Amino acid sequence: MVRCAGFSASVAVPAFLLASCAVGPNFVTPDAPAASRYTREPQLASTESTRTPSGNSQSFSPGSDVSGVWWTLFRSRKLTGFVDEAVRNHPDIQSAEFALRAARENVLAEQGALFPQVSGTGSAAREQAPLYKLFNTSVSVSYALDLWGGTRRQVEALEAQADYQAFKLEATYLALTANVITAAITDASLRDQISATEDIVKAETDQLARIQHQFEIGAVSKSDVLAQESTLAQARATLPPLQKQLAQQRNQLMAYLGRLPSEDRGEHVTLAELRLPSRLPVTLPSELVRQRPDIRQAEATLHQATATVGVGVANLLPQVTLSGSYGASGTGKLFSPGTIAWDATSSVTQKLIDGGTLYHTKEADVALFEQNMAAYKSTVMSAFQNVADSLRAIQFDAATLKAQAEAEKAASDSLSMSIEQFKTGAVPYANVITAQQSYLNARITRIKAQAARFSDTAALFQALGGGWWNRADLTADASPRVDPGYFAGPNRSTQEAVR
Repeated sequence: MVRCAGFSASVAVPAFLLASCAVGPNFVTPDAPAASRYTREPQLASTESTRTPSGNSQSFSPGSDVSGVWWTLFRSRKLTGFVDEAVRNHPDIQSAEFALRAARENVLAEQGALFPQVSGTGSAAREQAPLYKLFNTSVSVSYALDLWGGTRRQVEALEAQADYQAFKLEATYLALTANVITAAITDASLRDQISATEDIVKAETDQLARIQHQFEIGAVSKSDVLAQESTLAQARATLPPLQKQLAQQRNQLMAYLGRLPSEDRGEHVTLAELRLPSRLPVTLPSELVRQRPDIRQAEATLHQATATVGVGVANLLPQVTLSGSYGASGTGKLFSPGTIAWDATSSVTQKLIDGGTLYHTKEADVALFEQNMAAYKSTVMSAFQNVADSLRAIQFDAATLKAQAEAEKAASDSLSMSIEQFKTGAVPYANVITAQQSYLNARITRIKAQAARFSDTAALFQALGGGWWNRADLTADASPRVDPGYFAGPNRSTQEAVR
């Protein structure tokens, strides 16, 4: 299980180490799933459209890149302002940034073990009788030879941990921006639902006044008045739950923005001001594994587990240390003949009996690698499911909005007709009440369907990775800081090498 690999890190190392070998498996990035599309059926070229706000068709563009600031496609300055504020103020972003900084410092700290360790001592003493001064000074050098690459594998593991933290930062950024967008859309939807309900309450209040007047002149029965009062009460009863949802949604949005609920200044977006992107990118399945931060996190964890196996193998082999010292001691001029002393030694350490501790530790590392390989595959499958779900949601929710818009128009026409027929005595007042309830339900459902199209679009961009690789203000430098050639392995999977 010895793999020779040239070391090419961001620091210089002694030349004779460049030809040394690093035991254990070299990490090989798992292959992407061999899938040509995300869904069983071929993806439609575009969605349905309807003559209603946010009812435009959306076309799919396979292979197109994802914008790094995809939320600007909704054409709302307020929405963009929310995202900017959240990224600037949310403590989760700040926490992830410090975690990344700590991981990178740990890499640099571990790289120091690849160099000789030098220490110096000095002392001076003065005796009164007889009067003389005694000086001592020395320099000691100790160097643990990394013959088997154990230290380099440990550096590699810490590099992978730093990559994990970098992609965790990107995943945090992506989740936060998507949550801000979804929260703002839900806020706008609830406001429209409340507005629609208030319109219905006002209309039914006016209708109750007319029914009461007609009852007073004997045109309708008392039961008609009671029926209208019941309808009005039911409409009013739907307002508090919506208002509660809006209040809680505002609190959630404030938390995303890094504010306390008491710091809510009332700014919000409306569905009317948002624009539905007409063209949507669809990342090729073969590229998704390189663009999803959660997959890259799982890959980094797998890489770390691979390197840790190498550390365990190196610990089973002899450890060689070189040491030496150079110094002087005397009562007069230092470093003159007779005052200089030096020594050089080497030592080899090998555990002969340890009860199998090192071996079983290495075997545990192998099992941990297998666990992380399974976790990686699970993450990939979930990612493909996310994209497939988002594509289907965009397709079917476009059809839903079309159907709901037609249902709302039909309910509105039915309500108008029922009112006219009731005025002429053609139908009982119960028909009007039924039509009123149908119209309210249809209008609320249409608003929800309208908001769903915006939320579906945001979910697709999130499922595709959010375009972090295209952002000018990249939150984390996720590019490798070690030459990829250092980790290049044979033409076989890492899993085979570990086994």
